[in-house]
Amino acid sequence: MSPEALSELISGIAHDLVAQGKAGDLTDDLIPPVDKLTVMRPKDRAHGDWASNIAMQLAKKAGMKPRDLAEPFAEALRGADGIAAVEVAGPGFVNITLDSASAAAVVDKVLAEGAAFGRNDHLGGETLNLEFVSANPTGPIHIGGTRWAAVGDSMARVLEANGAKVVREYYFNDHGEQINRFAKSLVAAAHGEECPADGYKGAYIDEIARRVIDEAAADGVDVLALPRVDGGVDAEGRPLGEGDSEQREEFRRRAVPMMFAEIRESMRNFRVAFDVWFHENSLYEDGEVERAIADLRERGDIYEKDGATWFASTRHGDDKDRVIVKSDGNYAYFAADIAYYRNKRHREANPADVAIYMLGADHHGYIGRMMAMCAAFGDEPGVNMQILIGQLVNVVKDGKPVRMSKRAGNVVTIDDLVEAVGVDAARYSLARTDYNTPVDIDLDLLASHTNENPVYYVQYAHARACNVDRNAADAAITYEGADLSLLDTEADGEVLAALAQWPALLSLAGDLRAPHRVAHYLEDLAATYHKWYNVERVVPMALTDPEERQDDAAREALRIAKCPEPARAAARLRLNDAVRTVIASGLDLLGVTAPEKM
Repeated sequence: MSPEALSELISGIAHDLVAQGKAGDLTDDLIPPVDKLTVMRPKDRAHGDWASNIAMQLAKKAGMKPRDLAEPFAEALRGADGIAAVEVAGPGFVNITLDSASAAAVVDKVLAEGAAFGRNDHLGGETLNLEFVSANPTGPIHIGGTRWAAVGDSMARVLEANGAKVVREYYFNDHGEQINRFAKSLVAAAHGEECPADGYKGAYIDEIARRVIDEAAADGVDVLALPRVDGGVDAEGRPLGEGDSEQREEFRRRAVPMMFAEIRESMRNFRVAFDVWFHENSLYEDGEVERAIADLRERGDIYEKDGATWFASTRHGDDKDRVIVKSDGNYAYFAADIAYYRNKRHREANPADVAIYMLGADHHGYIGRMMAMCAAFGDEPGVNMQILIGQLVNVVKDGKPVRMSKRAGNVVTIDDLVEAVGVDAARYSLARTDYNTPVDIDLDLLASHTNENPVYYVQYAHARACNVDRNAADAAITYEGADLSLLDTEADGEVLAALAQWPALLSLAGDLRAPHRVAHYLEDLAATYHKWYNVERVVPMALTDPEERQDDAAREALRIAKCPEPARAAARLRLNDAVRTVIASGLDLLGVTAPEKM
């Protein structure tokens, strides 16, 4: 019997007690829905397999003491199939012990459903647009963007496992000053000149400048001979780089697609597949910005002041109104954000019911204006628009921070991390920590084959389960004759309980947008499995002479553990394979492989 089945049983009992007049002042409408009647795993196994706080939840509504209300729940539960014992404990907990066959039923369910076990459709019926990474096409993806790649793709997989239709989207900021800075950095590198004061540095700038020169030459264009414009110097006398010239435009036109291609390749190598690659520039070229402003103007949220056009965002909770068209006629950056959200909600293909933005720590001050814009369009902030803010990533090696990249100068890139530890370790380590908290990535730890390395620990549990299968096959042990009621040892029970918690955990991870909960669950399941593996055997082995000479009770316990009869051995093989199935499924949700050998 699963935790979900227990919750449904308890809900039914609550309604029965109301009908029987055994629940005081409680009425049917005061009983919470089934998904709010959760059961918990007691910390102390002596308290049973599962515990419910139903009596404490409902006591005030019923006008009864929690323990007095708990007694009729316990009495009804004792008569249910699959339950071995029920007791009322403490202030009113109802502790439930399942019979071994009922507890082991989860094994049949896992093996019957395979990778679908735990998946559900409770988030079905809506399209979720999940935008993540969205790094500027001015250089390789840095470590912060790499975290969002791991977390965002894992989140998308978790949401899909809960029935949601997810559109993975990457927003290319290919319009505005940062692209000009990129282009003039390339021009300076191509001529061997000093990098502009606000330019981009790193070996990749030299590489791309050379590629632009070669590509242009292949097309019969001498890009270095094109007209140039001196951009002057800043207040401190530092060069500002190439001005608005034909040469800068040619470098921009050729280099930006090169960066696009490099970013796409990095994402593909990191096992992240985007459904939409959206270009900011298209919002201006297609008139989306003008239409969005016109829409807000019709709603009464646009006004003119000091020669500029303003969005009246304070009407919708922002701390100040925002300029969207500057007095010089140029659009402020926020104008594109307004148009982009409107586009997501109303595009022809897969319009978003929910637009989820995954932004860096430096965007925290952006939340107010974004939510105001959402409200101005008649949507509900926090529902139709959801903003997730990620924190910083620190990379450490030999106990010291790593801040240098071979190509990108003073930042660590996605390719640097993958080269150091591989895709599996990189993705797992970045996804296993709540994105709301800073994370330290220890390169030495992630490269090690020890139990302290979390991804190795989980993958090794899967590989170990596969090895049990190979050994069982060599010993001609199959599922035939399996008696799951013989999964009755303490170690068996811990594994069964861990498996039973997977569906609820997966559902919660989707609701909370928390893929790190999947990683934590896998680590707990792996720990439980490794402990089980060390005390129980599938393939029988002979007892040693000292073991044979122990007292009857100790010898019998060892016989059950080390020399299981065929029906128990077959049952343990099924339990082993259920663990293997759930670990593989969980790792897949994190974009990590499940090796069969290590």
